[in-house]
Amino acid sequence: MIGTMTQPVSSAIPDEGFYTMEQRSLQDEFGTRPLADAFSSVIVSDILSPEHESFVGSRDFFFLASVTAEGEPTVSYKGGDVGFVKVESPSTLLFPSYDGNGMFLSLGNIEATAKVGMLFIDFETPNRVRVQGSAAVLRDSTHLQRFPGAELVVRVEIEAVFVNCGRYIHKHSRIESSPSVPDSAGHQPLAAWKRVDLLQDFLPTADQGRAEAEGGTISAEEYAEYLRNGQV
Repeated sequence: MIGTMTQPVSSAIPDEGFYTMEQRSLQDEFGTRPLADAFSSVIVSDILSPEHESFVGSRDFFFLASVTAEGEPTVSYKGGDVGFVKVESPSTLLFPSYDGNGMFLSLGNIEATAKVGMLFIDFETPNRVRVQGSAAVLRDSTHLQRFPGAELVVRVEIEAVFVNCGRYIHKHSRIESSPSVPDSAGHQPLAAWKRVDLLQDFLPTADQGRAEAEGGTISAEEYAEYLRNGQV
């Protein structure tokens, strides 16, 4: 069970070095240092347990945190089919980067600093697993072929993985998968925002002309209405 606090003793991360000086200061302020030490010695590991692997493999989304070279953080949502984050080994995860808005905030941060945080959540149970590690952006065909429709692939070398209490997770029921997830051949529909008339001159070459072929261009106001209706 993912919520249990059982880890192989050999993979437990030592207490020293896991917490920063500022985290220690707050622990001392609130009298939680012994509790924090107990948690880090019991639930924090540098490898995935079988329960972690099963949980990650059952998810179709996660939240990705990254940081610029100047220390500015950002967080993004990453979604795909169930199991789109693949366990390459107990210490390594792979996930695809699909077509987006071209800003490459998270992946640019990875290329700059490598440091990432990954938050996997089950809103129905509820449950969650956190992963911290160093990431690299992969461009080779061998890895891209494992993820149809991916532009790039990210490998995460795990430095810490641990469960978190689901106490404050609000329960939500899953309705359906996003129609934008690439199919087994890597095909996906054109994003609605790529039909906005004001953006046509700025789209990548591969997307030029697609708006006319897929229903015509739309105005920014029409796109805003799409968003309000949940159309992607």
